[in-house]
Amino acid sequence: MIADIMLEVVLPVFLLIAVGSWMQKVFKLDLYTLAKINFYCITPAAVFMSMYHSDMSGELLGTVTLFYALYVVILYIVGSVFARSLRMNKGMKAAFNNSIMLDNAGNYGLPINSLVFRGDPLASSIQALVMSLQALLTFTYGVLSIQGAKLKGNYRAVIIGFLKMPVPYALLLGILFHMGKIPLPTFLSMPLTYAQQSMVAVALLTLGAQIVKYPIRLYRLDVYISTFLRLLIGPAIGISIVLLLGLQGIAAQALIIASGMPTGVNASILAEEYDNEPDFAAQTVLISTLLNIITITALISFAKTF
Repeated sequence: MIADIMLEVVLPVFLLIAVGSWMQKVFKLDLYTLAKINFYCITPAAVFMSMYHSDMSGELLGTVTLFYALYVVILYIVGSVFARSLRMNKGMKAAFNNSIMLDNAGNYGLPINSLVFRGDPLASSIQALVMSLQALLTFTYGVLSIQGAKLKGNYRAVIIGFLKMPVPYALLLGILFHMGKIPLPTFLSMPLTYAQQSMVAVALLTLGAQIVKYPIRLYRLDVYISTFLRLLIGPAIGISIVLLLGLQGIAAQALIIASGMPTGVNASILAEEYDNEPDFAAQTVLISTLLNIITITALISFAKTF
């Protein structure tokens, strides 16, 4: 299992990050443009297509949604307590909470899910829904928290900014098209599929470029606290909710594993997009992903007992 994760998940991820870092050093990439491509094109397409092709029952969809809602609310409370104890300002608090609430459910979680469950349709559907809910959280709470901090409480501008975000509309349309069994014409389905398939590569190349711009600062305590909450407290919360809801089998295993993902690339992309602690965000993504090699292996072994 350890060798499979290293060769089939971790190594491809870090190869793309390394290529992005190399390209930034050689070509001085425009990180603002890369963030826009992720923000307004690739992620909305991936969210729409994942919901459009979902095959979960309504009951399971509701259970996973309830799990995720409880999960992020508890994480928010925990993060807020730590942010207050560390006396963080509003901008840093937003970045800190994003670093523990916005995990890598897509370009890291999906490959791990596929490896562990060997492409089981139920497990794949659960992870796809978690990824979609994560994307919705990213472009609702994630954006609103940063905008609120940057705009100093001007929530009218915050709401207007949120309404300009494409992901919530993509999620809603994906669900509606799925429920209505509306066929997509080829001239729409093909470009959406191409954009969805590019998500992992473009996001990780962007992260690699961002890491070069913001050097690693191994002495930053806030980065290690964020990583501790993301990789250890996050799974503990997920396991507790699974037990509370009485889930078993593949559903329980998939949700437990999903709760142990490292900080998501989108946390760094948002920080770059709104110029809100991008150095901190890039480091939490890199360090939590590196340490996840150890924690996800242990979590997979534990999840198999359910």
